[in-house]
Amino acid sequence: MTRFAMTLEYDGRPFMGLQRQKHGPSVQQAVEEAVEATIGLPVTLYAAGRTDAGVHAEAMRVHVDVERDFDAFRLMEAVNAHLRPAPIAVSQCNAVDEEWHARFSCIGRRYRYDIINRRAPLTWQKGLAWRVAVELDAEAMHEAAEYLVGQHDFTTFRSAHCQAQSPVKTLDRIDVVRQSERISVHVAARSFLHHQVRSMVGCLSLVGRGQWSADDLQAALEAKDRQALGLNAPPDGLYFVEAVYP
Repeated sequence: MTRFAMTLEYDGRPFMGLQRQKHGPSVQQAVEEAVEATIGLPVTLYAAGRTDAGVHAEAMRVHVDVERDFDAFRLMEAVNAHLRPAPIAVSQCNAVDEEWHARFSCIGRRYRYDIINRRAPLTWQKGLAWRVAVELDAEAMHEAAEYLVGQHDFTTFRSAHCQAQSPVKTLDRIDVVRQSERISVHVAARSFLHHQVRSMVGCLSLVGRGQWSADDLQAALEAKDRQALGLNAPPDGLYFVEAVYP
């Protein structure tokens, strides 16, 4: 048996999320079926993180176990051929030690959330970013975001459907950067709660609009109550950017 690590890039719009779902197509199902078509054997895909319906990935790290000899480059090429026309691509594939695990060996995860801050509607970026028509103060958003860095109880920013055992997480970094009409929120942590990034971005957008102050954001965090959440941003602008390993 050979364990192959792969890096996936995908457009999340046609999928119900990364994980297999009973009620619609998933990235996991598409990749597993493409690998099975290539090697003639069923496989199970394990991923570094989870993405919801409509969420994208630039570099999601995954692995599959293949019970036959196969070259990594040939596997990547064949899987990409079988994936077409689904908007998923294997950008990297290599054999790894059997003790390496896409999820459990991962020590850090990075996401980016893209906001297009303009009045004009989106065209080709529709579904790939969140359009906010009201002028946002990115500096105020960045300053307020510093309250979220460190170890906190993030219950306010946690989905009611979150399955994590504890709402306590350590946020290593959050930066808000404007480049012309694009505002990107970069976040890094060992792991995240369900909807945590989208919830944080939604509340930061309220700060950017001038509807909330930095103190309001801090108060929402300290409330440890989902009812204190101001806004949950849509999935459109969220990207899984990197899985970090030792």
